[in-house]
Amino acid sequence: MRRLLRALAATGLLVSGSLVAVALGGNASADTQICEQYGSTVIGNRYVVQNNRWGTSAQQCINVTDTGFEITTQNGSNPTNGAPTAYPSVYLGCHYTNCSPGTNLPIQVSQISSATSSITYRYVSGAIYNASYDIWLDPTPKTDGVNQMEIMIWLNRQGPIQPIGSPVGTATLAGRTWEVWRGSNGSNNVISYVAPSPITSLNFSVLDFITDVRNRGAITNSWYLTSIQAGFEPWQGGVGLAVTSFSAAVNGGGTPPPTTPPPGTGCAVTYTPNSWNTGFTADVRITNTGSGTVNGWTLTYQLPVGQQVTNSWNATVSQSGSTVTARNLSWNGTIAPGGSASFGYQGTLSGAYASPTSFTLNGVPCAAA
Repeated sequence: MRRLLRALAATGLLVSGSLVAVALGGNASADTQICEQYGSTVIGNRYVVQNNRWGTSAQQCINVTDTGFEITTQNGSNPTNGAPTAYPSVYLGCHYTNCSPGTNLPIQVSQISSATSSITYRYVSGAIYNASYDIWLDPTPKTDGVNQMEIMIWLNRQGPIQPIGSPVGTATLAGRTWEVWRGSNGSNNVISYVAPSPITSLNFSVLDFITDVRNRGAITNSWYLTSIQAGFEPWQGGVGLAVTSFSAAVNGGGTPPPTTPPPGTGCAVTYTPNSWNTGFTADVRITNTGSGTVNGWTLTYQLPVGQQVTNSWNATVSQSGSTVTARNLSWNGTIAPGGSASFGYQGTLSGAYASPTSFTLNGVPCAAA
C-alpha cells in the first residue's frame, strides 16, 4: 500500500484520506493461498506475508509456505514507465498498523546495536520485475501510513525499469558495489541500491545500509526503523517468483556515534536571517573558538513562536515544538580550532519575526556572535 501512495503522489492523484490495511491474519500452514487484494498471514509466529496488490485490478495470488511465498497468479500488466502492479512481500515490523508478532519495531536508530537479515529468491524469465528489499524509517515511531524515508535494495532488475530519482554514485556494502539512486516520489524520499547483476541470496547487515543513508544526511540517529520487507515489484508477468526463505533480527542496546564537545565554552554561533510576511530563511555559522577539534556536532536552540522549519541545506534540521536540532552531514562534522561550519534553512512565519538568542553545541552553551 505504500507503493499506492507513491504512485498516486507521482501522478498528482493523491488526495486526503486513508487506506485501510487488512487485519493481521492467523499463522500460516504450508501451502496457504492468498488472493485477497491486501490479504496477509503470519509465518513462523514472527513475520507477516502480504499479497499487497495495489497497482492493478487484475487478480494476483500468492502461495505462502512456512518460510516464504510464491506468486502463483499474476494477471496484471502495467507500463514500464509507471508504477508496478503490486508488492507481495514478507516483513518484520509494522506496515499500516499491521505489526508482526512480538516485534520490537519501531526502534530508534541510536538504540540499534545490530540489524541483520538473510533472504533467498527464486527468479523466472520472461517477466518484468524487481526483487526489492525495503527498509522503512521515520522521524517518529509511527506504525501507520507512509514513512518519510524508504531504502530500497534492488537485488534483481529485469526489463526497462529503474529506481526513483537519478544515480548519485556507488557504495560498497554487504561485500558488493551498488549503484546508488536518490529521489522522491512525492510522498517520501527514496535511496536505492541497485545490484549490477542478479543476486539470488544475501546474508547482510541491514544496519550498514541504514548507516550509509545516515551518512548521506538523509536521516539522523533520532529517526526510527519501522519495518524491513522483502519481495517483488512485478510490472508484467511474474508467476513463479518466490521468496524461499527470509529471516531478520533487530537488536537494541546501541549508542549514537560519539561527538566531541567544544573545550569549555569555546564556540560561537552567528545567525543571519532574512524574513518576509509569511516566511524566512536563516544562515547559521558555528565557529570553534576553543583549542580542541569538534568531531561531530549537534546544535540545538529554540525558535520563537510562529516559526516552522520547512527545508534545510548542509545539515539535517528537525523541529519538535519550538526546539530545533541541527546535525552535521557526513562531510562537515569536523570543526578545527578557529574553523567553522555553516548550514541554512527556510521556514514559514506567522506574526512578527524574531531570531533565537541562545544556542547549545553538543550540550555546551555557545556565545551568540
